Amino acid sequence: MNASLPAEALSALTQETIYVTQPHLPPLDDFVPYLREIWDRKILTNGGPFHQRLEKALEEYLGVDHLALLSNGTLALVTALQALRITGEVITTPYSFVATGHSLLWNGIKPVFVDVDPVTLNMDPAKIEAAITPQTTAILPVHCYGYPCDTDAIQKIADNYNLKVIYDAAHAFGVKTGGKSVLRHGDLSVLSFHATKVFNTFEGGAIICPDAKTKQRVDHLKNFGIVDETTVVAPGINGKMSEINAAFGLLQLEHIDEALARRRDISARYCELLGNVQGIHCLPACEDTVSNHAYFPILVGDKYPLSRDALYERFREHNVIVRRYFYPLISDFPMYRGLPTAHRANLPIASDAAQRVLCLPIFPTLSDAQMDRIVDIITSC
Repeated sequence: MNASLPAEALSALTQETIYVTQPHLPPLDDFVPYLREIWDRKILTNGGPFHQRLEKALEEYLGVDHLALLSNGTLALVTALQALRITGEVITTPYSFVATGHSLLWNGIKPVFVDVDPVTLNMDPAKIEAAITPQTTAILPVHCYGYPCDTDAIQKIADNYNLKVIYDAAHAFGVKTGGKSVLRHGDLSVLSFHATKVFNTFEGGAIICPDAKTKQRVDHLKNFGIVDETTVVAPGINGKMSEINAAFGLLQLEHIDEALARRRDISARYCELLGNVQGIHCLPACEDTVSNHAYFPILVGDKYPLSRDALYERFREHNVIVRRYFYPLISDFPMYRGLPTAHRANLPIASDAAQRVLCLPIFPTLSDAQMDRIVDIITSC
């Protein structure tokens, strides 16, 4: 694809390392006025002006009513479980980043793994009901890669068995279904604003709450359980977002639509270039969904000349850092593999996907020439 490039330009391009993602950063000079305000006020944390402004701005942008900022997405998951007083067993997916499972263990909760849907790789609602026991108190699904879960089916099961639903929506910033935010589903939804995410605040996270009372409980829990100078109502944690992170988030919001548009174009171009490559499968687009194109996963099938791991190594040889998201499964790690539901025989779809998936580089500054180089590595095998 790059044959028309001059030899020196082609050589430079092939030597440059391309990472699976890069944080989208606004012009540094645009951040300086925010820093000056922080220096002038000397308010660095504890719900300062930028923190309050970012909560309101995100509520407006995302179309939600009550959003509580936290210092990162993992603490947001831990706090969300605390806020709903979840105990016992929670049904979740093995196909996610380990923070999903870790948040349960940190709360003394037993994860119960169920398999995923073969098309979306989200938790398969058809597997949930059989996993419910008298100790089950909640369901913790993940909108994997930003693809929405079958929220209607999950909520119906939760209602039938009086279970709470907390969505790990770390990948789902800005995703909409039926014209509304996917974050409106469940009892709580949890976002991550880590540097690798579509919208980042360096580090950060948020909990989407259904009402002001729940947000107040979250706000207490993320600040040691403190209500006022002499009142502590819960064994909370220090999960507050700093003013510097919040200020950066406000600046990021000014550029988010441009970043999402470029991600959409990259995703569409990948689909076009890879659509006819035998043995390479892209996840299908979801109907009636506005995607954020947070990731671009491909599944390496049996008809492709190389195994997934061989293709992974080939990319590394060409200085392209792809990732096997999600491999290993959460259920394969030592702290989980002893659970009865962690056995691979219980998770055939997730286990197969973990052996086949590669996430290709996608970030707003990824150039068409870099994409051509990535696709060339796949098509030249």
